[in-house]
Amino acid sequence: MRFIDSFHLLSFLNTLVSVATAFVLGGMIGFERQYRQRTAGLRTNVLVAVGAAVFVDLAGQVNGSAGTSQVIAYVVSGVGFLGAGTIMKDGMNIQGLNTAATLWGSAAVGACAGAGMIAEAALAAFFVLGANTLLRPIVNSINRTPINELSSELTYQMCIITTMDEQKQALLSMEQMLDVAKYPIGDMSVEPFGDDDVEIRATLMSTSVDADDLDRIIFHLTAKPYVSQAYWNPVTSE
Repeated sequence: MRFIDSFHLLSFLNTLVSVATAFVLGGMIGFERQYRQRTAGLRTNVLVAVGAAVFVDLAGQVNGSAGTSQVIAYVVSGVGFLGAGTIMKDGMNIQGLNTAATLWGSAAVGACAGAGMIAEAALAAFFVLGANTLLRPIVNSINRTPINELSSELTYQMCIITTMDEQKQALLSMEQMLDVAKYPIGDMSVEPFGDDDVEIRATLMSTSVDADDLDRIIFHLTAKPYVSQAYWNPVTSE
């Protein structure tokens, strides 16, 4: 049997240590994610770490260091697709980026373990955990700090709701008013809003605006019979 011919106790013990290390370290990362009720929790992070370790260890046994390098490259790209599944877009908000990055980190931990680099795997796990725990108070502190428009990167958006049949007329009115106020449009999007309406969203090129000017434009736009709603808001860019 091929199993009897290919089985080597020392090689098996090395694999056991690698996979067990990936299991423990991936579990530590996943526990923190599970505790915070994230999309990818304990089991997902453990499976990613263990899977990466098994593939890297297998490649090393079959094809040596060359095979290990090739499989690590595939692990990096493969986990990228897995992480993309955790990212969700809700309007202007994007959720799941941290979860995707954590999965990527778990894969790196597993790849290190699979390559027999146990100390490096533990070090990587420490820094992944540190990013998700030690940096959290700093992030919360920054998020609670009021936005200073002079020191932050802001863009401004103006949105109007109109019917599908009258969107061209509404768009022309908004463009003309913004042009008179010297606020050029950098980007424009039109999306469905309900069954019969659309939302026209214009991103202004200006990095600072006069709120009174935009309020005045909104007032004139809402007076148009073909505009049901109009508003503007600042948006922070990352």
